[in-house]
Amino acid sequence: MLFKAAFLAAVVAAADTILPADLNVNDTASIVAVTKTLAAGAMSYYNGTASAYSPLPSPYYWWEAGALMNAMLDYSRLTNDTTYDGIVAAAIANNTGPANDFLVPAQKLDEGNDDQAFWAFTALTAAEHNLTQAQGAPSWLDMSINTWNNMVARWNTTMCAGGFTWQIYANNFNGLNYKNSASNGGVFLISARLALLTGNATYVDWAHKIWDWSVGVGLVDSHYNVYDGTDSANNCTEINPLSFSYQNGIYLYGAAALAKQTGDDVWAQRAEGLLGAAALFFSPYENATNIMWEHACEGVGTCTKDMKTFKGFLSRFMYAAVEVLPSLAPNVTDYMRASAVAAGKACSGPDIDGAPTANGTTCGQKWYVGGFDGSVGLGQEMCALETIQGLLTLNSVLAAANPPPPASTTTPAPSPSPTKNAAPAGLAPLDLRWTVVSIACALFALGMA
Repeated sequence: MLFKAAFLAAVVAAADTILPADLNVNDTASIVAVTKTLAAGAMSYYNGTASAYSPLPSPYYWWEAGALMNAMLDYSRLTNDTTYDGIVAAAIANNTGPANDFLVPAQKLDEGNDDQAFWAFTALTAAEHNLTQAQGAPSWLDMSINTWNNMVARWNTTMCAGGFTWQIYANNFNGLNYKNSASNGGVFLISARLALLTGNATYVDWAHKIWDWSVGVGLVDSHYNVYDGTDSANNCTEINPLSFSYQNGIYLYGAAALAKQTGDDVWAQRAEGLLGAAALFFSPYENATNIMWEHACEGVGTCTKDMKTFKGFLSRFMYAAVEVLPSLAPNVTDYMRASAVAAGKACSGPDIDGAPTANGTTCGQKWYVGGFDGSVGLGQEMCALETIQGLLTLNSVLAAANPPPPASTTTPAPSPSPTKNAAPAGLAPLDLRWTVVSIACALFALGMA
């Protein structure tokens, strides 16, 4: 593990500039180099420092800052480049609110249950991967637990026999009747991840409750499609049929985490079912096989700033699901390698429309067009970053599942008639191979010095 971390750090430090459009999904150095470029592109939208949080510029909402920080935590862990760790820690610590549960008075006009959940996801990632603790702040795990405690207290049985509403505060009345999959799935995923972190069965019980309610009202159907929400004004008897990629990903990751924590095959089956339903978000055209798209809005050009972030979250949650449930890897591999290549080609644009990104590596939205489509923004940068950096997780899982065969320990019998390709006298062929390996290691060590 230490060798791997040192190797990745060396790769990041010495990475030649590889354009995203030239990404090689099978080469670690290529993935790391492209990821480094995309991480800088995403963070070019953020002006905070390690000592001061700064809100994202308009038109980006508060929750998206939390999502960006999560992407950067994954970047740090996967590449071992800690450049942004202090900035991320400061951002989390400065947004926990008075009770350290991500209820922030300054965000009262905008904050819903799903917004709060996205900041909790970030705190959980910090806890899971031991981000250095912010000075004077409670632990990342305590923040996550505080948030869960705050959220489950809003389980609403007045209508629909349960569920979480989209909004929290009465002044956001349009969302007080709407029970959406992002909020319910958000608490489901927080519960699943806390179960993994703590082993506390209460979190598993709540995950079961939320899953059963989601299926019962139809947010998750019998084919594992996840729909946007339902209205308690009609007792949740009608489902909004819109379906977005990240909603599937939230439930997918939660089910996979519960499969690992409980060992219960039913959760593994649910994760497989959700992954199967995710096919809806890939292959928009015959010449775009396995390339991700946001089918509810990309084809008709109606994606909002928020919607332009969603593919990145599906990518993040797919990779995370594979990490805890490796049996998902083959299907995820087909999707994500094709999507990563397409995302890289989309990150070939100029710094137009005020984009702060580097010229020639600005990311577009529609990956299936074969290049840059002219649509720029933070969401586009985050989607490409999460889709490409997650290949490091995927490739690691695949390598663990298919290790190279062990080297033979039997010395081969000497050849009866030496040829031009024979080993030097007194050196068996196996010894020669180890000599070559030793020379390579020495050169690698010199290169890292």
